[in-house]
Amino acid sequence: MTKILLVEDDRKIVENLREFLRREGFETEAAAGQQEALEKLENGSWDLVLLDISLKDGNGYAVCSAVRERFGVPVIFLTASGDEYSVVTGFDVGADDYIAKPFRPRELVSRIRNVLRRNNRLGKIMEYGGVSVDAVKGTVMKNGREVFLSALEYRLLLVFFNNMGIVLSRNKLLEEIWDIAGEYVNDNTLTVYIKRLRDKIEDDPQNPSVIRTVRGMGYKAGD
Repeated sequence: MTKILLVEDDRKIVENLREFLRREGFETEAAAGQQEALEKLENGSWDLVLLDISLKDGNGYAVCSAVRERFGVPVIFLTASGDEYSVVTGFDVGADDYIAKPFRPRELVSRIRNVLRRNNRLGKIMEYGGVSVDAVKGTVMKNGREVFLSALEYRLLLVFFNNMGIVLSRNKLLEEIWDIAGEYVNDNTLTVYIKRLRDKIEDDPQNPSVIRTVRGMGYKAGD
């Protein structure tokens, strides 16, 4: 799974963004300041850094310079400083992209995927039953042909593939696909989306083999 280091000192932003990115198929860890960020970079393997400029110790520009000089990891600045000077300085120290707060989560995910593609840091492709999911490209393939899913169908499939072999209750699925933007998903809607998803990815939707019903418990992908 693609690993993202989020360097941000606003706890609320960290909580919301980590949860949203997890649901989009990204593994995210957070660092609140410059020193903690550099320690995590030294001791881990990362595919991308999301970086605020204003940190509780140091600043994002210094972290970005260190990232590019020592670790070679792509960087997206995520900050409230949207003035021209801040943008130019960010690119001058090696940022790959820049998005100002407040931002739309889906736009951020799109920018993350674009930067990862440009830097050839595509995440692991998850496969089962002839279905493959590339969480970086945001694509789904069935027996070599692309399957086009709605945003909620795609998120639901990611939940199943990220929990392969685990029985997921309906309540758990409802928790997982709740959108950070506030889209409401109820039990009836979940039933509809599971049916739609099966219609698109199963060889025989009436006898599903990828997403199976576990009677009295919920649903499961995998063996």
